[in-house]
Amino acid sequence: MARIKGGLNAKKKHNRVLKLAKGYRGARSKQYRVAKQSVMSALTSSYAGRKERKRQFRQLWIARINAAARMNGLSYSKFMYGLKLAGVDMNRKMLADLAVNDAEGFKTLAELAKSKIA
Repeated sequence: MARIKGGLNAKKKHNRVLKLAKGYRGARSKQYRVAKQSVMSALTSSYAGRKERKRQFRQLWIARINAAARMNGLSYSKFMYGLKLAGVDMNRKMLADLAVNDAEGFKTLAELAKSKIA
């Protein structure tokens, strides 16, 4: 039986990694061994980054809601508590969008929250 060489599969594996490393500086995009390490690190970071992005957006929404609530004489926590008592079930993304684009609509929500707290 003839011997089968593994060169083709190795080449394919190397090319796959080098393609992912395209655009990296120096040896990181040229040499397989260095590129493999860089790509592994980058893929780990990108996975973590996708989780981090969700946290950052929530942080941004809360900051925007807080700023708008304070303009209407409430803190963020009191505003959210008032909405909960009023039975307004709106997520932070929508509230932040209201705070930025529809100040009057947000003001009515703030008044509602105030009335439920008092």
